[in-house]
Amino acid sequence: MADYIFLMHDDAVAEEQDWGPYLHSLRQRGIFQGGSAIGDGVCVRKSGKAAPLSAQLAGFVRVRAGSIEQAKALLSGNPVFEAGGTVEIRALPQTD
Repeated sequence: MADYIFLMHDDAVAEEQDWGPYLHSLRQRGIFQGGSAIGDGVCVRKSGKAAPLSAQLAGFVRVRAGSIEQAKALLSGNPVFEAGGTVEIRALPQTD
């Protein structure tokens, strides 16, 4: 099993439903690793001009899955996905 992060974009075309049932389902399966809405922030770098803030990101959910295909299957019921919005799935590689 590997960790994946779902990055929810702020582009849903319909109204999002309640997050409770979706998160409850992930918790019941023992694969929910955390998540949160994403608020305002800044991009910084030691020298030079930093890239602009990624304004489209609205939240994240971290899950455990056997593959990226299994992670994709976990989007069923995700309020952003179900409302026609974009969910970016990224692997979180383990480091020593």
